Amino acid sequence: MRQQFKVYLLALGFVLGVTLKALAEEPTFITIEVPGATSTTPSDINSSGEIVGRYVSADSSVHGFLRSRCGEFTSIDFPDANLTVARGINSHHDIVGAVRFPGEPTANRHGFLLRGGSFTTFDFPGSTITFAYGISPRGDIVGTYTIANVTHGYLLSRCGEFTSIDFPDARETRASKINPRGQIVGGYVTADGKTRNFLLSEGEFRTIDLPGDFAAFVEGGGINSRGDIVGAYCDTDTEPCIIGSLTHGFLLSRGVFTTIDVPGSIGGTGAGAINSQGEIVGLDVGSQVGFLREPGEDED
Repeated sequence: MRQQFKVYLLALGFVLGVTLKALAEEPTFITIEVPGATSTTPSDINSSGEIVGRYVSADSSVHGFLRSRCGEFTSIDFPDANLTVARGINSHHDIVGAVRFPGEPTANRHGFLLRGGSFTTFDFPGSTITFAYGISPRGDIVGTYTIANVTHGYLLSRCGEFTSIDFPDARETRASKINPRGQIVGGYVTADGKTRNFLLSEGEFRTIDLPGDFAAFVEGGGINSRGDIVGAYCDTDTEPCIIGSLTHGFLLSRGVFTTIDVPGSIGGTGAGAINSQGEIVGLDVGSQVGFLREPGEDED
């Protein structure tokens, strides 16, 4: 009897051990919501866990925000602007985004850099619209610009030099994020109107293939120092891929594709950025609040 009891305890311990390990491996989702906002959209997260994005206040005005690792929110508003959107943050706490000023057409945007408490604006030469989406630790900035209703990606070097980014034979190109190695991710529209994501590494473009015949979003998506990529896709090949109930986030790490869905979400999920620790931020489309996804043990 004593021997049987010992075997039972060992078996129970094994089962509990497997169960606890499985629970520990599950990723954790944390809600990101600016107090009093009607919507909160995180756009980037740096290696320190600081998050930036945009929120819409009760009076429908649009502001940027910074969320500290401890969960404290700070509004980001460019002086005298009537719209500020924060899109990217690096490990030195430099923040980039887009801004519009009173009296300008609704569609107008200028890129901005917030560094050491000081704001500066920039525009791709000749453009009417310039967005800044990501900034590397070295200070290189990526984003989009529009000239004659055609959208292109760009790289703005830390020395102030602009370079266009255009996927070969694409109708339009958007650059979303840049990692410490200088690798850039973004999206493009094919000649026949399909939307696809890309990786630009060492001067060479590569389409990011998703399982099945899925359509990737043009906007959004991120890459970390390890080369892990996040973004969003639809589980249908219908074009265009519209944000909604058919939307899922994804993680592509070491060739392994993982779908990301906020538990209980009824409006779709979009993943926008990933840091070196594997923490992912994005949007729960149905509730219009953001999320922080902390990785499970099997993703470390």
